[in-house]
This record gives sequence, structure tokens and C-alpha cells, in this order.
Amino acid sequence: MNNFVIIVLDGIGVGELPDAAKYNDAGSNTLGNMARVLHGLTLPNLEAFGLGNIIDIQGVARTQKPKASFGKMNEVSNGKDSTTGHWEIGGIKVEFEFPYYPEGFPDELIERFLKATGLKGVLGNKPASGTEIIKELGDEHVRTGFPIVYTSADSVFQIAAHEEVIPLKRLYEICSITRTEVLTGKDSAGRVIARPFIGKSGNYTRTTNRKDYSLDPESDTILDILKSSGINTVAIGKINDLFNYRGISVIEKTKSNLEGISKIIEYTQKTRNSLIFANLVDFDVYYGHRNNPQGFYGAIREFDDELPAIIQHLDESDCLVITSDHGNDPTDISTDHTREYVPLLFYRKGKEGKNLGIRGTFSDVAQTAARFFGVENRLQGTSFLEK
Repeated sequence: MNNFVIIVLDGIGVGELPDAAKYNDAGSNTLGNMARVLHGLTLPNLEAFGLGNIIDIQGVARTQKPKASFGKMNEVSNGKDSTTGHWEIGGIKVEFEFPYYPEGFPDELIERFLKATGLKGVLGNKPASGTEIIKELGDEHVRTGFPIVYTSADSVFQIAAHEEVIPLKRLYEICSITRTEVLTGKDSAGRVIARPFIGKSGNYTRTTNRKDYSLDPESDTILDILKSSGINTVAIGKINDLFNYRGISVIEKTKSNLEGISKIIEYTQKTRNSLIFANLVDFDVYYGHRNNPQGFYGAIREFDDELPAIIQHLDESDCLVITSDHGNDPTDISTDHTREYVPLLFYRKGKEGKNLGIRGTFSDVAQTAARFFGVENRLQGTSFLEK
């Protein structure tokens, strides 16, 4: 069907980058450390692809004849954020520093936020775990109607609200205003994130109605280049938000990894000559950020179980890339992303798997997709298509 499929397993790193200490991430290794604390992982299909050939992972063996080519990729952009990681996969190097707010947002910024949105006050205004802050402030939010505003080690302005207190339509409006009217200039944070939740006191839970409001990429990505060249581009899951809907022909929103996998399979069957770019976010949002290695492993097992169904619908004309955007070591003391290499698995039916080594940038994925479709470009990276 001549499709190029990219699957981003959000938050799955394979060991600290050389500059990890700069980000307080020395020793991070999402897969390696998870395998250590769980006394081994069992991932037969990813093992057959060559996952165990990338790094030592307890329980995942090296294989002499991997089904896929294998390697790992170095991030050259600043940061360890989903936006940065995806933009680099898309072919650009993020040179500027997104603003970060380790002490919470300054008073002047909160005042602009209140004036622009018409709100009377906020709660929180500090770095926090999303699940913990709604436990802490959920009751006060319900009582006052004030949204809960918080950040993290990433460049994010997160707004949590109970769906019965601030309805989704209003929450999305608040986030849109924040993105376009408040977070500008030096305060151009990477993402504004709507974080709705439901429930009652003592039992608040986040819903799947999260919505991200990103900046536009600073230059054309592989999505823009392919779409302008007449190539169909299908974005599945968080890809749409992270690229701010730019360069995308078909928008598919999802609410779980399984739904995302279902959409991947659907589009590999019904489209041809297309880039299918998917993000599976459950690893990161539900388990990495909550320091839950057992749950993280369960989500990887789920993907491993579904991998044969994905490749069943690929033929010799298709390519499949499995990678990630950053680490999120669930054994780490923090609940934030970790600055790591990301895995690279490159599958073509009937092709012998080879060692792709350590790639100089995530953008090698974009350059490989461009070469696959025969499109001229000025993207970063080096193709591994012919390896």
C-alpha cells in the first residue's frame, strides 16, 4: 500500500543521554530500570523485532536474526518535552528554550490570565502531579469555582477543572485564550493543557477529555512537506495537538492506546501512499508520570500483544518505525520526563534486520520518510531507508 507508519510509544526511553545530568536525570533508563525493579520483562514480539539488541533489558533477549532493524536516537533539541521530541521526529531542531516555571507562574502572568479569561481567581499555581493536585485542591475548586492551575518540569500551563463546575466547552475556551492571548513573547510555553476531571470528594479522577494547545512548529515539518507535495498525512492521537494541526490531511483523535492501535490498523488497510503518524500516550500519562512501573509494563505488554496485528496488514511496500519522544522513567524519584535516548525499530516485510547504531538526531525518522516518498526537503537528519 506504500504507507510509511510512525508509532511513537510516548515516554519509553532506553538510557540517559550524555547531558542527562544537566536535566537532573543521571541514571535514568525507562526500560532498563523498569526491568530491574520488576525482575525482568516479557515482550516476545518486540524482542523478535530486536528490542533487546538496543540495550540490555532483563528478560528481553538479544536475537541473531531480528525482524526489524534496530538502534537508538539522540535528542539534539533543548529540553525533554513531548513537543520538542515530536518536532524533532518531524525534522526540525528546536534551538530556543521554552520557558519553565519551577516556582509556579509569576503574579504578572496570573493577572494577565485572569483578565483575559474573565476568571476571578486560581488555585494551585505550582509544579505538581496532576493526580495529586486534584486530590489536594479538588474540594476547594468545587466550592469556589476557581480553576486549578499548575505546571511541571516541562514547559506547560495546565488547567484542571471538574466537568460539572467548569464545563468542557468553557474549559477549552479558557485554554484557547491562554494560548493565544496570555502565553506570548517570553512566556510562550510549549503547551497549554486542559485537564478535566470528575467525581466527588475523596474520589476525583481525570477524564480522557484532555486537550493540548501547542505552539506552531517554528518551521515546516515532514507533515507540511508531504502534504504540500500531495502525500496524504494521517495523524492519530496526540500528534494532532503537538503539531497544532499543521500539515495534517486526516485528523483522528483517540482516548486510549488500544483505540490508537485500532486506528493504525484501520488506516494501513484503507489508505495508500500515506504517512500514518501515531502517538500512543498511555505509557506516559497514566504510568510514567505516576511512578507506576507495573502499570507501565502492562501497557507495553498490551502493545506487544497487538504488534502482530499491526504488521499483519503491512506489505513489502510499507515501512514501520517504532520509536519514542523522550523517557519517563517510572522508577525515578520525580514524576517528570527523563532526558534519554529513544529506541528505534524499523520494519519492512521480508527485509533482514540490521544494526542502525546510534542516530545523531530524532530527525532521521523524518528524513527517512521524505526519502521513502521521494520528496526533496531541507529537514534535519539522515535517512536510514537504504540501510
